[in-house]
Amino acid sequence: MDRKLLLIILDGVPYRNFRRLFGNLEGWVQSGEARVWKHRAVLPSISASCYASIHTGVSPQVHGCTGNGNVFRLKEDDVFSQVRKGGGTTGAVAHSFWSEFFNRSPFDYVRDIEYDEPESATINHGRFHSMTGYGHDNQMTPSDVDLFATLTNLCGRFDLNYGMLHTCTLDSMGHRFFHESAEMDKACFVMDEMLAPFIPRWRAMGYEVIVTADHGQDDRGHHGGHHPLQQETALYYFGEAEGPAQDDVIDQRQLAPTILNRLGAPVADSMKAGAFLR
Repeated sequence: MDRKLLLIILDGVPYRNFRRLFGNLEGWVQSGEARVWKHRAVLPSISASCYASIHTGVSPQVHGCTGNGNVFRLKEDDVFSQVRKGGGTTGAVAHSFWSEFFNRSPFDYVRDIEYDEPESATINHGRFHSMTGYGHDNQMTPSDVDLFATLTNLCGRFDLNYGMLHTCTLDSMGHRFFHESAEMDKACFVMDEMLAPFIPRWRAMGYEVIVTADHGQDDRGHHGGHHPLQQETALYYFGEAEGPAQDDVIDQRQLAPTILNRLGAPVADSMKAGAFLR
């Protein structure tokens, strides 16, 4: 496998806040270096359910993860396993739920927080954080620049074909301050500014890059339901592929087959949604 792609998931950003507050991402759209579409999450639009659907390409009604309290090793084929079947190397910098879904469960703090397993059938290089103790007054989130740097380190050391990064910072801030607040405006600005220097660096390393969220959040900091603010987010693509019309809405189940198509990896039979990049 000679193609490379990174998926960057900024947890809990509604479509309207991506489009009005992320000036660097929007600047690349205006310059023609990126394209952007609306991206609609599965239902329930809760984090763990969305994580599972993004990588398996099936709905929660199929994979069975009904929410954050129901995390287990998924049985479906997923992006990591399909990239491995195609001969690629995978890496993840993310919340521990991702390790439980796609590597092994339950999460062991010592064994699973950091590992390099070249023979793994799913994630070869994992760097995870648990956010244990998370609450309203203490988000327990790592610095995002540290996460971006960690992914870049893995790309450079192990020549990942597929790497994914997930950060909960904005989701946690949204639950605490709600998305229509001065605190949230600043948090989105900081995230955009931290992320921006890494995108040209990743592109120079040969990666296509997708930046999106797992779901949105409404005016009360909630998600899980069917309201557009909870379910709809944006998806930015940096790469050479042709995409759909500007007003098309991407179904979350399309991400897995799209990523695999771009990498030249086999798409699992269970992934029924069509790829949105050609």
